[in-house]
Amino acid sequence: MKRLLVITYYWPPTGGSGVQRWLKMAKYLPQNGWEIVVYTPSNPEANSTDNSLLKEIPEATTVIKRKIREPYSLYKKLTGKKNSDHIQANLVGSSSTQKRGFLQRLSLHIRANWFIPDPRRWWITPSVKFLSKLITQKGDGYFDAIVSTGPPHSMHLIAKQLHSKFNIPWVADFRDPWTKIFYFKHLGISKAGMKKHLNLERSVLQSADKVVVVSEGMKRDFTTGEYASFAPKVEVITNGYDADDFSTQTNPALQKFENKVKELAAERFVIVHTGLLTEDGNPDALWKILGKMAKDDSSFAASLMIVTMGQTAEVAKRQIEENGLAKNHTGLGYVAHLESIAWQKRANLLLLPLRKEREAGNILTGKLFEYLASGNRILAFGPTDGDLAAVLKETEAGTICEWEDYKAIEEALLQSRKAAQSSKEINSSTEKYTRAFAAKQYATLLSGFN
Repeated sequence: MKRLLVITYYWPPTGGSGVQRWLKMAKYLPQNGWEIVVYTPSNPEANSTDNSLLKEIPEATTVIKRKIREPYSLYKKLTGKKNSDHIQANLVGSSSTQKRGFLQRLSLHIRANWFIPDPRRWWITPSVKFLSKLITQKGDGYFDAIVSTGPPHSMHLIAKQLHSKFNIPWVADFRDPWTKIFYFKHLGISKAGMKKHLNLERSVLQSADKVVVVSEGMKRDFTTGEYASFAPKVEVITNGYDADDFSTQTNPALQKFENKVKELAAERFVIVHTGLLTEDGNPDALWKILGKMAKDDSSFAASLMIVTMGQTAEVAKRQIEENGLAKNHTGLGYVAHLESIAWQKRANLLLLPLRKEREAGNILTGKLFEYLASGNRILAFGPTDGDLAAVLKETEAGTICEWEDYKAIEEALLQSRKAAQSSKEINSSTEKYTRAFAAKQYATLLSGFN
């Protein structure tokens, strides 16, 4: 069996979508001939904690944890947050729609221009030293390949130095774009800072043996214009869903959550949103339409149940209340991954808003694939000509509407109400979006190095 070093910031017990890609690769890559060694921080700044994910780490996976020093303790002091508070670590108030105070603007300026490529840069040098010592001790050929997964993109810079030093084949895995991420233009990066970002991004694309992205739109960003020369090394391996997570036969622990959800949502028309619901991803028009429908139809008002889990923006909570839907809304906060799946399986309609940025249309979020696995209808919000729209059309799994297209949103809701009592099996065209299939793709890519 060959051995793969995976350098990742996100790993259990950290929760959220950033963990799932390589947690599931660790499950399925060994079935394709690759032993996994994970290198990750022992004390990351995470948005959520899900201790249940610790049980999903395969016994054969070696996990090496090292302490990381990050500047978020200073940010918390400046903004008055408690040490126990989690902050949105990937970006601090990035949206142009958010109102920021002086300290937030100052911290964002520092984050954008002093910590390039990101606030994990202080982990690069000590990690390279530690891993270099490990590789030297283990001997030449101990690792057959390295994968760095970002963001944060500092992980790529660790791998880049190891690749240069030991000539170990290296794959740079991008779960999100770098300079073309939708919020980048809102960070207030100086010209000098942008030049540094672009140079670092280019150096990673140039040095890596392979570059893996999660959508066709991201591939276009990395293979056109000034990046055209990198096209031969860029491949798409999407995120996916783990079929085992959705079956009580393969995952008996799911049953208790399904029983709980069944009791709470009996005889209800259930609309579910999982994960981060941001201010610039808040579906304003949806709350207005649902409020009107509930006002005009008392039976619908009695049956409607809106369930959000994860971090939900205050503006979304406020608009739900302002539209007379407070009694219909259940905000669960952070929940275990299996509880989230139980709600997805129960939902009559699954909400998938992107961000109110054109660039967001090229991002295929991890929850999209879990939504597909549930077999239930999806109502998405964002560009109707992006990658998400293409997947929804291909799988016939739902509808995507522009943010203010009231007619299309209302029609999607009416269709969902009509179909609420019918059952729908998972479309066979979603099979290529499983975690197992993605692992086979990765194994094929890695085998090309030998």
